[in-house]
Amino acid sequence: MPKLKIAYSPCPNDTFVFDAWAHGRVPGAPRLDVTFADIDVTNGWAESGTDTHDVLKVSYAVLPWILDEYALLPCGGALGRGCGPLVLTREPVGGEGLAGRTVAVPSERSTAYLLFRLWAAEKVPGGVGEVVVMPFHEIMPAVRDGKVDAGLVIHEARFTYRNYGLHCLADMGEHWESTTGLPIPLGAIVARRSLGAETLGLLAESARASVRMAWDDPAASRPYVLEHAQEMDPKVADQHIGLYVNEFTADLGEHGYAAVRGLLTRAAAEGLVPPLGPDALRFP
Repeated sequence: MPKLKIAYSPCPNDTFVFDAWAHGRVPGAPRLDVTFADIDVTNGWAESGTDTHDVLKVSYAVLPWILDEYALLPCGGALGRGCGPLVLTREPVGGEGLAGRTVAVPSERSTAYLLFRLWAAEKVPGGVGEVVVMPFHEIMPAVRDGKVDAGLVIHEARFTYRNYGLHCLADMGEHWESTTGLPIPLGAIVARRSLGAETLGLLAESARASVRMAWDDPAASRPYVLEHAQEMDPKVADQHIGLYVNEFTADLGEHGYAAVRGLLTRAAAEGLVPPLGPDALRFP
């Protein structure tokens, strides 16, 4: 089998999960040709209809637009508890303080933004003002420097935002969990349906084996993780992995699928995404 083209982020959870597979240590797994890209970029690739990658890490929020072409793999992604996006400001304010304000977000198709819109519909009378999309690592400096009034942050920003002198206005994951009781769906692994059921099954097995190998020998992935962690403190990288790589990464399971369906069904009811078909999440 020729190499499969895959794109995922350089964040520690992705490099930790895919290290063994990307470096040929998963027996029987297809070889990979890896591209690193921000989630906003991979979301756009998945929606474009012209992208050439076989496998992509995307936001769960983009699934309603791409599931005709891509199948959701039941493993390899990011879904959990206590790991939701945060809304940050320079000064402590309540949700009403965002009314008419400029908010930076990592992607308008991101799960973070979808959770934010569901939260804002309840907590921000009159709605926020302008929404500005920027790479997630630029958001906290933009809030600190007054370029935007607030920022929606993901990933390791949960552990580092205080270093920028910022305040957490609200935790989108906490709001989601308290109102639904479900874990938080963040990033999904999808693969082209045209690869066929047999290859899709092999991809899922390979992703699952890769994450289990990473758990069995965390030191093996260390060089790959730190090489791509954008000068992140190793301790923060470890916190990042500990938060975003969990039992749902190995297998979405009943609760994981319920969380995905719950998010997208609720968002569809609010008119934020197209409705899912009854078999849209079926694998393969």
